[in-house]
Amino acid sequence: MLSYPVKLELDTNNTYLVTFPDIPEAVSVGDDEDEALLNALDALESAIEIYFDEKREVPPPSKSKKGQPVVTLPALVVSKVLLANEMIRQGIKKSELARRLDVHMPQVDRLLDPRHSSKLDAIEAAFKKLGKRLEVSIV
Repeated sequence: MLSYPVKLELDTNNTYLVTFPDIPEAVSVGDDEDEALLNALDALESAIEIYFDEKREVPPPSKSKKGQPVVTLPALVVSKVLLANEMIRQGIKKSELARRLDVHMPQVDRLLDPRHSSKLDAIEAAFKKLGKRLEVSIV
């Protein structure tokens, strides 16, 4: 899983501001700490969409300090981040992945949409076409 440490601070208007040291594009607020952290997941997923659109690797999370809150991405989103990062490392464009998978571009677009409920077997197939294998474990 990818668990990103956050900086949580009381803002001047008595709301809580959440920022991500590793993903500066992700910023969120909430009326209390719990709401701010809940909203932070949405902000993180939105920032990941920016990275995908700009074809930039999503940086891995840094190690959190003791007691520092973290926001953990859902497993499906993690698999999409890993897929997008691998495509960037290999220089594979979405059109090339679509050709390799023998699918239309909108299907690849959905594979790289953090908010779309892609099927895990489709993501596994994409990794296979990149010469990689997706592994899942329970900790």
